[in-house]
Amino acid sequence: MQIQINTDRNIEGNQALAAEVNGVVDSALSRFSDHITRVEVHLSDENGDKPGVNDKRCLMEARLEGRQPIAVTHQAATLAQAVDGAADKLTRLIESTLGRLR
Repeated sequence: MQIQINTDRNIEGNQALAAEVNGVVDSALSRFSDHITRVEVHLSDENGDKPGVNDKRCLMEARLEGRQPIAVTHQAATLAQAVDGAADKLTRLIESTLGRLR
């Protein structure tokens, strides 16, 4: 399972952020790794430099073998919360998608 991380111009993509996001995604989706070819994570700050509530956004798109990509989004006060929320949503969506296939 390949994990690709993209950030907008308001978020500095560095090694620490990449390691944190990789860890969250890998731990949340590792049991589905046989079915997932790639996960794309898009991080953005909706308000830029301005303060705001729930202005950090994480969009996760998983590409399942032989199926159309599925995506979820989560907004929160911090990037860590947004990534955790999106990972939880994506886990539930993959569970239900693969469950329907069985």
